[in-house]
Amino acid sequence: LSLVERLDEIPGIGRTAAEVIVAELGPDMRVFPTSGHLVSWAKLAPRTIQSGGKNTSGPTGHGNPWLKGMIGEAAMAAARTDTFLGARYRRLVKHRGHKKAIVAVARSMLVIVWHIINDPAARFEDLGPDHHQRLVNPVRKTQALVRQLQALGHQVTLAPVEAVG
Repeated sequence: LSLVERLDEIPGIGRTAAEVIVAELGPDMRVFPTSGHLVSWAKLAPRTIQSGGKNTSGPTGHGNPWLKGMIGEAAMAAARTDTFLGARYRRLVKHRGHKKAIVAVARSMLVIVWHIINDPAARFEDLGPDHHQRLVNPVRKTQALVRQLQALGHQVTLAPVEAVG
């Protein structure tokens, strides 16, 4: 498969977006030693402003306008899919807002793009929309919920559920 066809496999990135990405980045990723370098160059890395012991988020910057615009459009399309990237958007939009969630998804997509361009054998494999739920340890989740209820002043006793059937 060609590079454009491999990039086209990423949700949200169509053939046109893949062509623009290849045109802006080129096929050689030696310029960017890590995916973080590419994300920083494109100005999609999170920025923290520290002053007087207070941390706030800052603007990402301008970067490459064609790449940033195309990856932003692709992130908007990916946010509407039932994939890992769509789930990432839905998880972040609740507490960060639409614009910051889109930038976070665009950043994730650019990391995927770096890996696909950097490794000729790499192909996109979706982790699935339930990826983060599968990572949750049920014992630790139970302990965390019990602690939260106790912090709110409740006395918690756990009893096993009887099997129905």
